[in-house]
Amino acid sequence: MSSAPTVLNATSRTEIGKAAAHLRRTGKVPAVVFGHGLESIAISLDAHEFDHLRRTSRSNAIISLTIDGQGKRNVMLRGFQIDPRTRHLLHVDLFALKSGEEVTVDVPLRTIGESYAVDRLGGTLLHTVSHIRVRALPEKLPELLEISIESLVDFEIAIHVRDLALPEGVTLMSEPDDVVAKVAPPKAAEETVVGAAEAAATAAAAAAAAEAAVPAGAEKSES
Repeated sequence: MSSAPTVLNATSRTEIGKAAAHLRRTGKVPAVVFGHGLESIAISLDAHEFDHLRRTSRSNAIISLTIDGQGKRNVMLRGFQIDPRTRHLLHVDLFALKSGEEVTVDVPLRTIGESYAVDRLGGTLLHTVSHIRVRALPEKLPELLEISIESLVDFEIAIHVRDLALPEGVTLMSEPDDVVAKVAPPKAAEETVVGAAEAAATAAAAAAAAEAAVPAGAEKSES
């Protein structure tokens, strides 16, 4: 579950659009705080401080935001933009949390345990879903969800989103039938199965063609 909020300091700003470009030259990054029933607040953050926060904080961390050194409000990081050329931060979006209001977020998944199909049968684990979407009160949001892959004992079994155990108070918003993990057979075995299937199909096609070449009602000639 969520732990104590991470602290972040901000300064209110009046510059918007292109006028905010000079903030980046002074080591700041423009940001906006928004939320349900809240008029958007334009702020600036210390670029180095925020970059450290986003790299070290867990997913969906609750942030205790102070603006101009006054008051505190809990927010969550909703997104940020990075210049693809310079890799510098361009903009940050912070979502203001409201007491008693649930939020919808993506929670990362992590596999644990060992799979018989991988360790003993030589298969390859396919972790096809890395996040699931859930809804809960901010303080109920899990940092991540662990998935045991011990049930993957052959190549036919799959773990679906619906199989995940969610904490109390957390509602699943993702498609329950999506496959989270399964084991693919070894390539050699897969090629053997495909080859056998292709050979069977070729033989069946040849037999059908030979049968079609004999006129209906024709009798075999005696030698």
